[in-house]
Amino acid sequence: MTTIMATHPTTIETKLAAARTRLILDKPFLGALVLRLPLRAANADWCPTTATDARAFYYNPDYIQSLSLDQTQFMLAHEALHCALSHFARRQHRVRHRWDLACDHAINPLLIDDGLTPPSDALSMPRFKGLTAEEIYPLLDEQDDSETLDTHAYDRDNQRGGNQSGMTEPDLDRRERPRTPPDSGGEGEGRTGNVDADDLTGRAADAPNPLTPDERETLAVQWQQRLAGAAQQALQAGKLGGELARLVDHLLQPRLPWRMLLARYLSAVARDDYSYQRPSRRDGDFILPSLRGHQLDLVVAIDTSGSIKDADLDEFIGEIDALKGQVRARVTLLPCDANLCEGAPFRYEPWEEFRRPEKIAGGGGTNFLPVFHWIDQTGTQPDLLVYFTDANGPFPALEPHFPVIWLVKGRAKVPWGQRIQLN
Repeated sequence: MTTIMATHPTTIETKLAAARTRLILDKPFLGALVLRLPLRAANADWCPTTATDARAFYYNPDYIQSLSLDQTQFMLAHEALHCALSHFARRQHRVRHRWDLACDHAINPLLIDDGLTPPSDALSMPRFKGLTAEEIYPLLDEQDDSETLDTHAYDRDNQRGGNQSGMTEPDLDRRERPRTPPDSGGEGEGRTGNVDADDLTGRAADAPNPLTPDERETLAVQWQQRLAGAAQQALQAGKLGGELARLVDHLLQPRLPWRMLLARYLSAVARDDYSYQRPSRRDGDFILPSLRGHQLDLVVAIDTSGSIKDADLDEFIGEIDALKGQVRARVTLLPCDANLCEGAPFRYEPWEEFRRPEKIAGGGGTNFLPVFHWIDQTGTQPDLLVYFTDANGPFPALEPHFPVIWLVKGRAKVPWGQRIQLN
């Protein structure tokens, strides 16, 4: 192992402790998460700034020395959010470097919005604000050579050339350092006050091994529990709001696939019609209510403001087409950004394929009012309106008399109607 020479370790440990204490006092949600990561000084050859393996916070002492106290708070919270959001368990098939960039683009705006001060090279773009890493990933250029703030030390590359943020293969193959057991929370033997034992002797940590599938699964459950506990503490202190509050609310909600929820809702609407018509004489003299299916009049509105991507739109239309056949629905399609699309409405009978019109103009701002105005002006009486949107726009002041489902991409809330989370 390498000995730390450039900066006196006590000075750095004091700075990290002060930054962590300020987070606990000022931002208890982030502070509670940061407390779950033991502090470990690391070799500069694999950790030029800071890093995490979902078990500990690794830092380059020279880098911490170069930061202000506010920026140090940012880096502590940055690594803790990677863990709390289980970025280490969500990459799946995606190329590592591009995924790492997407994760940083998702986290940094949240911390900036919460009042933390980032280092000058932090990745943050307004167009990604409010999006998850999965949503940001396809929006990034495949050849993007940007650098992340930190090293994501929990993973191994699945494609060479995507390794501009992270460890080298020799680092990943090292087995010198034993791992902390998954259920230990990062605090095992040889630790004093949440600081790695090597730090006390001036020795730096080598690169940790990447997580195994079982470790990823175990840590994902642990961090979900830690996220819930941290949120509860912050809510009790009245110090959880803004984008972070919406994110936590979204993450802790029970989730079912949106297709299942939409299918369940459509089926219920299609089967709520009872008939008291006298049956045939063959059925006897008793008149009992019978449940009969009827043809639905379904209005589908699509937000074409530019925040909804083509792949999402095609997937949504395909799902509606499949459901339409099952429940016998006539569909009226209303694409809309700030105004209804030219050529709207587009109508599809139950026996016709529900498909995307060849040309859908859009890309302007979002406004939900034109869809509801059209329904009022035409005297349409839909059994159900399904609105596919990111929910960032002006809503009608009053809830309409017909049921509305908002199929929402993102974390924005709706004032009324049934909200189903798309992503």
